[in-house]
Amino acid sequence: MILPPNEGFGPGRSGAIGLIAHRLAHIAGFRTVIFGGRQDGAPYEDVTFRALDPVAWVPGTVNLKYTARLALPLLRLRPALVEVHNRVGIALALSALLRPTPVVLVLHNDPQGMRRARRPRERAALLRRVARVVTVSDYLRTRLLDGVALPDRPPVVLPNCLDLAILPPARRRERLILFVGRTVAEKGPDAFVTACAAALPHLPGWRAEIIGADRSRADSPDTPFVQMLQGSALGAGVELLGYRDHPAVLAAMTRAAIVVVPSRWPEPFGLVALEAMACGAALICSHRGGLPGVAGDAAIYVDPDNPATIAAAIRDLANDETHRLALAEAGRARAARFDLTAVGPQWGALRREIIRAGANP
Repeated sequence: MILPPNEGFGPGRSGAIGLIAHRLAHIAGFRTVIFGGRQDGAPYEDVTFRALDPVAWVPGTVNLKYTARLALPLLRLRPALVEVHNRVGIALALSALLRPTPVVLVLHNDPQGMRRARRPRERAALLRRVARVVTVSDYLRTRLLDGVALPDRPPVVLPNCLDLAILPPARRRERLILFVGRTVAEKGPDAFVTACAAALPHLPGWRAEIIGADRSRADSPDTPFVQMLQGSALGAGVELLGYRDHPAVLAAMTRAAIVVVPSRWPEPFGLVALEAMACGAALICSHRGGLPGVAGDAAIYVDPDNPATIAAAIRDLANDETHRLALAEAGRARAARFDLTAVGPQWGALRREIIRAGANP
């Protein structure tokens, strides 16, 4: 498994791709080696991880420099299958270099925003040149095939997964309304603050918190947007906790009665929403990107550009315990579909199919 060169992979530093790769490394029946960039601290100890620095003297992008460093270790390792996460250029380069080893590209983000996949003809060529493309949501599959004739090897949707076995034990719910995510405009934390400013005065005993920073690490900078958010949150009575490691995030979701995911941008998947449901919180989210495919009918949908709708949803759930508990229970049931025990066998079957098929096109 090949991670992006800048992806964190260890306690206190993992982004969404690092978390998912860590889970996929435990699928039974495969010996998995994960390659990634140099880490600021120790990587996860329960998987085999090899850190590589990009080759400085190779011309071109960081991805090309990183691919140059990957070449020799992969040729020596002679893997049965290579899975490249979220880097089109790396997947294309390795598919040519490692032939006949099959190379799979796993897309966690919109390919139309990626180099060498922005135009339909580039995406069509990508689908021809790698053994298979996997997208983590139907939304991303639609974006990949936009303007592209259905290829001989159509892309496969395998959703991001959870490991329900490691979730914190259920706790008594606090009257807590929670936002979790990067504190950037696309994620809508400012809309959350505005909604809480309108809702909290009518909800005695309730409080609101934001967990997150501009980047997925403890030393994330205070950007102008974060500084603006700090000022407005103070006036709204919303506490900003900053970055927290993933176990602490899950623990907070286990305490929260309501989790709000007011993303403005089309979420490629919606991992925060999935984790909130798995932890038993009632979910409020926007209807953008992959979020409806994750939440289904187990969420209240709101307009992230209209904080009044978010405030109304918060008030309704806070004041109606029966509805809140029913929504939370529906979320738990839906999240079970994304457990590693359900998604892992699908990954295993696809890997075996691709290995049996043999070489890259």
